[in-house]
Amino acid sequence: MKTNNIIHFVSFIIVLTLVSFTGVEAQNNSKKFVVVLDAGHGGKDPGNLGNGYREKDIALKTVLAIGKELEKNKNIKVVYTRKTDVFVDLFVRGKIANKEKADLFVSVHCDSHTSQAYGAGTFVLGTHRNQTNFEVAKKENSVIFMEEDYEKNYAGFDPNSPESVMSILLSQEEYLDQSIQLASLIQKKFTSKLNRKDRRVKQAGFIVLHQTVMPSVLVELGFLTNKKEGAYLNSKKGQIQMAESIVEAILDYKSRIDNNVSDYVLNDIETDVISDSDTNLENITFKVQIAASSKALDTKPYNFKGLDVISRHKEGNLYKYFYGNSSDYEATKTLEQEAKSKGYTSSFIVAFKDGKKIALIDALKSIPN
Repeated sequence: MKTNNIIHFVSFIIVLTLVSFTGVEAQNNSKKFVVVLDAGHGGKDPGNLGNGYREKDIALKTVLAIGKELEKNKNIKVVYTRKTDVFVDLFVRGKIANKEKADLFVSVHCDSHTSQAYGAGTFVLGTHRNQTNFEVAKKENSVIFMEEDYEKNYAGFDPNSPESVMSILLSQEEYLDQSIQLASLIQKKFTSKLNRKDRRVKQAGFIVLHQTVMPSVLVELGFLTNKKEGAYLNSKKGQIQMAESIVEAILDYKSRIDNNVSDYVLNDIETDVISDSDTNLENITFKVQIAASSKALDTKPYNFKGLDVISRHKEGNLYKYFYGNSSDYEATKTLEQEAKSKGYTSSFIVAFKDGKKIALIDALKSIPN
């Protein structure tokens, strides 16, 4: 009798263990790649109305087309910040993505200008390189004035203030490389597949990107104020073609992540460096980041167009390569120009304190006037 009880007990434990392992395996296999799609504007906020077209409608139709294609992939879960013509606060869009623990956040918009400017561009969060990038961000950020309690929700953020925009940059620093990679893939699809004018990957202070804690990009499909481009983006053909290009870029990005491949250099992005007075800072050094890749290259001059004093740091799955090492910010700016003259046109300055990377803005704040 005891023997039978023992056998039954052992059998029960074995079955329970198998069920547990099966459950864990199923749970692991069910983990999908989550993409949050954000159609800009909506409801009481029409966005720009170039040539009588409505940005909110074009963004929504394009996003729904992107989602429809992505949903065909069983390993991808698509989440929308809006699927209808409704107004959604910017901070709520970020909350949706964060709650879903998304792998990507893609916000879709259309641009406008007083000229007949045209072309597609993709933005990641960062300092505005020039007044044009700041104006683009300011237009998109100004929607917060339509929101209730915006001063409370955004802690006094002022879209019209460059200083205020600069203050929101730090939260996305951890995901900047992945954001750049996705943005670069999107731009390449726009140019190679659709022959669109390349307005490149740029950095600007979009508050909707600031709200997210994952790789995030904001796509400007083109200019509604350009007669030809506006008509194209307002057409079903244009929306489907733009959507397909974005889908292909997302799938390419996912494939690279799945296969631990991140081969790209920072030559596709316009990057800004904050200017300030020169000084030597105790325990703070500056370097020029010239490239990032999944490959561990030998830090010899022949691998970096003759540049010497190259260092390599691994962050996550990426190796980052830096030129120079100085506590003098002004001297480092000279090194940056040298790197650009060698072909590293998107190189930029980064700061380290006691050997650990810190935000450049924090390092420059410590510079005495």
